[in-house]
Amino acid sequence: MPEPSAPPPTPPVSLAALLADGSLGLRLIAGLPDAPTERVAVHWVHTSEMADPYPYLLGGELLLTAGVQLTDAHAETYVRRVVEAGAAALGFGVAPVYDTVPDSLVEACDRHGLPLLEIPRRTPFTTVARGVWRLMAEARHRELRRVTEAQQGLAAAAARPDPVPAVLRQLAVRIGGRAVLFAPDGAELHATGRDPAPGSRTALARLARVVNPPGAASPPTSATDTVGGARLSAYALGGGQGLVLGVAAGGREAGDHTVTGVAVVLLSLLTAPHQGAAEAGRSAALVRLLLGATPADAAPLLGPGPWTVVHAHGGDTPFAASALAAALGSALAETDGATVRVLTDRPVTAQPGWTLGASAPVEPAALAEGDTQAERALRHAEATRADLVHHREPGPDALTALVPPEEAAAHARARLAPIAGSPALTETLRTWLSLHGSWDRTAVALTVHRNTVRHRIARCAALLNADLDEADVRMDLWFALRRL
Repeated sequence: MPEPSAPPPTPPVSLAALLADGSLGLRLIAGLPDAPTERVAVHWVHTSEMADPYPYLLGGELLLTAGVQLTDAHAETYVRRVVEAGAAALGFGVAPVYDTVPDSLVEACDRHGLPLLEIPRRTPFTTVARGVWRLMAEARHRELRRVTEAQQGLAAAAARPDPVPAVLRQLAVRIGGRAVLFAPDGAELHATGRDPAPGSRTALARLARVVNPPGAASPPTSATDTVGGARLSAYALGGGQGLVLGVAAGGREAGDHTVTGVAVVLLSLLTAPHQGAAEAGRSAALVRLLLGATPADAAPLLGPGPWTVVHAHGGDTPFAASALAAALGSALAETDGATVRVLTDRPVTAQPGWTLGASAPVEPAALAEGDTQAERALRHAEATRADLVHHREPGPDALTALVPPEEAAAHARARLAPIAGSPALTETLRTWLSLHGSWDRTAVALTVHRNTVRHRIARCAALLNADLDEADVRMDLWFALRRL
C-alpha cells in the first residue's frame, strides 16, 4: 500500500521562480547554458563559508557563499565537491570579500553544469532564504488546495453508479496521465487517460506483475519505475483479489502520491468482496470504529488477532484516517478530528507525515488495554519527537525482584496516598519522572503549559513532603508509581 494521505511534502521552488522574484535581484551567470531553469528544484537554503561544504550538504540546496576561503586555484575542486554533494545551485554574494564573481568560479560552474547565481550587494543572504521559504509556502498552499480538490473529486467519483471506472478517470485527470486496473492475470479490466511516454503502457503492465507475481508467497505491495521520462507506479489493492492499480504520469507533483494513495484506499474498498461472515464482521467493526466506538466494542467482531492499536497525529486531509489504515495494512480506522486510531494485525512501521504510538500486540478481549498503551506511546513519541514509539512492558529489575508484589503494592499505596485522589497530579508526576524531569517534554506529552507542569510538580513535592531534586526520592517514587 502507499504511504498514508498525510499533507503532501512542501514542494521545492524552481530556480526560475527565484530568478523571477525582482525583490531578490538574483542573476544567473553560469552553469545552465541551454537547460530551462524551471527544471532546477531548490529544496532549501544553506549558507557556508567552509572550504569544503560537502559533509554538511544533504542535496537540493541553494548554497550561499561570499567566497571567504575561495581562491582561483581552489575553485575547480570547490565546485566539483558541491556538485558531488547534490546541491541544486550556488549563490555567490558580491560583498564583502569580492566585488565581482571570480572568473575561475564562473568557468568551473559552466564546466560542471552547476547553476551560479550572482547575489547583489543590496540583498543579504537572509533575504534570499526568506524569499525561498515564502515561495515554498505559496507552493505548498497551492499543492494542498490541489490535493484537497482531487480528494473531493475522487470521493464524488466513488459515489457514482460506476464507481471503479469513475475513480480511475478522476485519478488519471488529477495526475495528468494514465490509470489502469489490472486483473490477477495481468489483463486490463479498466483503463483511462493518456500514455505519458512511448512504451509506458507495456512497461506499466510489466510493473503490475511485480506486485502480483504468480505463486509468490509475499510479493511487494508497491513498485515504481521510470520509462522515457514517465513515472510508473503499481499498487496491490487490498481484499486479496489479486487486483493491481497501475499509474503512469509524465511528471511528479509533491501531492501526487497522496492523491494516488486515496485512490488505492477507495479502489480497495470498492473491489473488496462483501460476502461471508468474516468480511461482514470486519465491515461492521469498521462501521463501529468510524462511528466513534472504542476498540473494545469491536472486539467480538474481529478475528483472533493478535491486534495492534495505533494512535496517530498528523494527516489533516479528508481521507487521512483511511489512508493511514491502508498503509498499515488495515481498513479499521476512526478519527475524532485530532487523533486517528487504527486496528491492524500487521507490524507497525513509521509513516511519513505522522507521529505514531503503537500498543503491544493484544488479543481482541484486551483491546481496551491496547488502546491505553497506544495513547501513552503517542504521548511519548510527541514528547521525544520520534516518528513511532512502540509500547514496551517494563522489564524486571533487581529492586522489583527483591520486593514481594503485595509488599510493593502496599508501599506504593502508602507512599502515594497524598496524591492518590488526583489523577492529574499522579499522571503528571509519572510522566515527569519518565522524561527525566524535563518541563518542556512533559508539557508536550500532557498537552498542557510548562507552567502547569511546574505547578503540579511543586504541589506533588509539597503533598508528598519530598525533595524531588534527590535521585533516591525520584527512584522511590518511580518504583511506587510502577507498582500503583
